[in-house]
Amino acid sequence: MTAPTPRRAVLVAALAVVTAATAASVPGGGTPAAAAPAPRAQGRSVDNRFWYSYGHWRAGTHRGTTAVAGTRPGLRIQAAAGRTEYADPHTGRKSTWEYATWTSPLHRPTVPATEAVASWNAHTPDGTWIQVELRATYTDGAATPWYVMGRWASGDADIRRTSVDGQTDGRSTVWTDTLALDAPAAADGLRISGWQLRLTLHRRPGAADGPTVWLAGAMVSDVPDRYTVPASRPSGTAHELKVPRYSQQIHLGRYPEYDNGGEAWCSPTSSQMVIEHFGRKADPAALAWVNPTYSDPQVCHAARSTYDAAYKGCGNWSFNAAYAATYGGLAGVVTRLASLTDLETVVRAGIPVIASTSFRADELTGAGYGTAGHLMTVVGFTAAGDVVVNDPHAHDNPSVRRVYRRAEWENVWLRTKRTAAAGKVASGSGGVCYLYAPALPAPAQILALRTVGVL
Repeated sequence: MTAPTPRRAVLVAALAVVTAATAASVPGGGTPAAAAPAPRAQGRSVDNRFWYSYGHWRAGTHRGTTAVAGTRPGLRIQAAAGRTEYADPHTGRKSTWEYATWTSPLHRPTVPATEAVASWNAHTPDGTWIQVELRATYTDGAATPWYVMGRWASGDADIRRTSVDGQTDGRSTVWTDTLALDAPAAADGLRISGWQLRLTLHRRPGAADGPTVWLAGAMVSDVPDRYTVPASRPSGTAHELKVPRYSQQIHLGRYPEYDNGGEAWCSPTSSQMVIEHFGRKADPAALAWVNPTYSDPQVCHAARSTYDAAYKGCGNWSFNAAYAATYGGLAGVVTRLASLTDLETVVRAGIPVIASTSFRADELTGAGYGTAGHLMTVVGFTAAGDVVVNDPHAHDNPSVRRVYRRAEWENVWLRTKRTAAAGKVASGSGGVCYLYAPALPAPAQILALRTVGVL
């Protein structure tokens, strides 16, 4: 369970996952014949744009970067564009880095949006890191500054992984992983009408190696305020994926420097479940720092690997997706889905869905707790349409599997407004979820992701 925080008072939009290699198997980023586009649902309130193919990386503006081909195309440093000094605010260390940059083409979304979330998948060997920035264009023609959406490395020896506080132009603000308009309901109807990404790749001066970015992009959305959401119609057939079950609660008191130990580790615990569903395991060397008496050390590793030093927690959505993609052959981003019908489509294609919920204890039958923000993994559905989840809030691993009533669960996931226990109005996620999938997805998975508007 994740504790509430003022830094997420404007709670949160969505981000979409293109699985990084829809085009990886096709020279130049084309579409395989087996992945013919499915009809998109109408009336969606999100727009997704990601760069991940060789052709994508060749586009945009390069300053020292180059596109690299292969099974999983990417972006790398060809020749440093310059040097910069970075003073890490969390360690006090100052270091000099070579850097190169890539700026995406301008994307004009089909949805005039109130929020944006960036996402990236990258490999950052020791002595490297990346910075991801987003600049939005408003509907009145003005532009935001370049907002830092994350300074990221898979490890924490060189820099501390971090979001950046205090970024605003008086019309929009970055809240950890989400760029949000300050007054989306204002009479002027201001919206985001375009955006660009800028990636800055860093390496130690003179190093031969550097980071590789496999996927980068953003999702923008304009989900209306709503306290209740009608339940969608179930498919009528049961389906359940076999996903490892891990409890965050068994980690209470372990490594409190990472967001108070297991108490707030729902996000990395859920991430680890899905990573292992796809057969990936943490390298034993990566777990060597964990106390050998601790069970499930990979969950401790996931918490450390998703920890945001500015947010002071493990719940940065973009960081969780980026962590999943550090495992070979996996891609991950954050998205918003429209209904449990959409979610069921994805699960039936073999992709578990990590969903963000918030509720009072009396709003979700059988949960036994209330939360201002909690991630759990949807692994299936009963024949009646109820939701089968791996809920990391369970007190131990065997009790992680839960079944929640469809209408209740769908509402606490999809609504954007709710009444908290104290009677005050609080925010809901509006359908936010993480999607992790193979970087070379099966045709059925590509079709499912397209059907729900993610690809």
